[in-house]
Amino acid sequence: MSDVKQTKEERLKKEKAGLDVLTDIYRYAEEGFDAIDPGDFMRFKWYGVYQQRPNNGHFMMRIKVPGGRLTTEQLRALSSLTADYARGIADITTRQTIQLHWLTIEMMPDIFARLKAVGLTTAGACGDITRNLTSSPAAGFDPDEITDPRPVVDALQAYFHLNKDFGDLPRKYKIAVEGSPIQSTLPQINDASLVAYRRPSDGVAGYHFFVGGGLSLQPFFGQQLDFFVPADQIDKIVDVQRAITECYRDADQLRLKRTRARLKYLMADWGPEKFTEEVRKRLDWSPDPAAPGFAFSDETFRDHLGVNPQRQPGLHWIGLCVLSGRITDEQMRRAADVVDKYGAGEVRLTNVQNMLIPHIATEDLEGAQADLAAAGFEWDVPSIRRGAIACTGIEFCNLAITETKLKIKEVVGYLETVTPNPYERGLKINMNGCPNSCAQHHVGDIGLQGCLARRDDGTQVEAYDVHLGGDLGLHPSFTRAIHRKVPAEKIKYALGNVITRFQETRQGEERFAQWAHRHTNEELDAFLGVETIVGAPDLPASAQGAGATTWR
Repeated sequence: MSDVKQTKEERLKKEKAGLDVLTDIYRYAEEGFDAIDPGDFMRFKWYGVYQQRPNNGHFMMRIKVPGGRLTTEQLRALSSLTADYARGIADITTRQTIQLHWLTIEMMPDIFARLKAVGLTTAGACGDITRNLTSSPAAGFDPDEITDPRPVVDALQAYFHLNKDFGDLPRKYKIAVEGSPIQSTLPQINDASLVAYRRPSDGVAGYHFFVGGGLSLQPFFGQQLDFFVPADQIDKIVDVQRAITECYRDADQLRLKRTRARLKYLMADWGPEKFTEEVRKRLDWSPDPAAPGFAFSDETFRDHLGVNPQRQPGLHWIGLCVLSGRITDEQMRRAADVVDKYGAGEVRLTNVQNMLIPHIATEDLEGAQADLAAAGFEWDVPSIRRGAIACTGIEFCNLAITETKLKIKEVVGYLETVTPNPYERGLKINMNGCPNSCAQHHVGDIGLQGCLARRDDGTQVEAYDVHLGGDLGLHPSFTRAIHRKVPAEKIKYALGNVITRFQETRQGEERFAQWAHRHTNEELDAFLGVETIVGAPDLPASAQGAGATTWR
């Protein structure tokens, strides 16, 4: 590309590779924040570090957890770092990572050293590179899984981690490896997804490949390539993913405009047939064609919550609901205590911001549950709480317009007290603080997008655009924007109105998205009743639900 056409980000990457900034981070730790080259703030992302709002010397850090698998030693290390440096709070993200806040540049060497000592890294957690590999959180103990995806996750992690051949992609790149029939990684909205399937002709378990999913400002569903690779052919699976990634890396047209630098735009340009052909050109062997009969899961919840029997007789996992992913250092430590006392030394993070505690013997369930409840965890919760996720929000994110973490807690607490059936299966609320869809508001039953509204007196207040009717699976759909700029203090009442109307008028087992799509935007807007809301007294703190946490 000519210099004239280069974006600022492409120019910065050509001046110095993102993976080469680590030595500078150590140098800045000695020289201080004011010594940081402005261009290095972008390159810091390759090591999981972002400037934190309001950019006055503090940073956010994202820690990679491939497949969401953590040992208790690692969880204790994260708890210790959270207590020492992050003011006692951490966030589980929608890509099974852990996010810390309130960090300074001087802290980085000690943080990196303590993470390395327990086998954790931040390298590749952000930046124009392969991000954290997501996978089925119940891998290896889910009795229904088609194949255990952990060997593929580990092989892909080994191949792409710090691989400078793929250290400068056009933009972020998200891979999911799915072994469960309920498809908990949401494979339709990842850049690249490997989805397990049992081939009807011979019963062989293997992977199909989907490319070009993504949300942000312009959502796309991934498209299937014409490949099927048996699950035990690990090297060939990695080879196909290598070729897919090369197609993305070498598409220079994606680098001309930052907002169109995602793999979904290459798929939109090429289509699945040409994409399949281009991948085949980069292989020196010929994969089998895609197996017939594949269909996406029609599950509404893919989070593995509650007490569930494992494939190993006599063992169970407990899926914990961690509302909005916000967790304290003490909760992490006490979860590790429970696992060490009753489990087998590991926990799993999910991509809906929750946590699984596996390998609990039947006779130990009562004791484990008592200890988890004492630490503020819950697992048998109304679906409105179970299906709620929220992004980082204005508290820390430079792109956010509105607060999210505390707001989703308030909204959920209210809805659980006023809706006819808060345990209704399939009511997912996705709250974003800006249009970028980190909390995936395009595919929620209810999607909330942060914005600002202006009162009659001219003052600005936080608000949300209300989107309704998103879904994944057999009948995928993106949400439709129904009412713009609903003031934040009205949002819980509007949602209470529309959920109540849904539960009173649904037909049979109709899902929320199906119900929404048989109504016009005008009808749905009337159900929200925004214009008639004049406010109502806030509910007592007890209405926020069991396990509510006051966050520091």
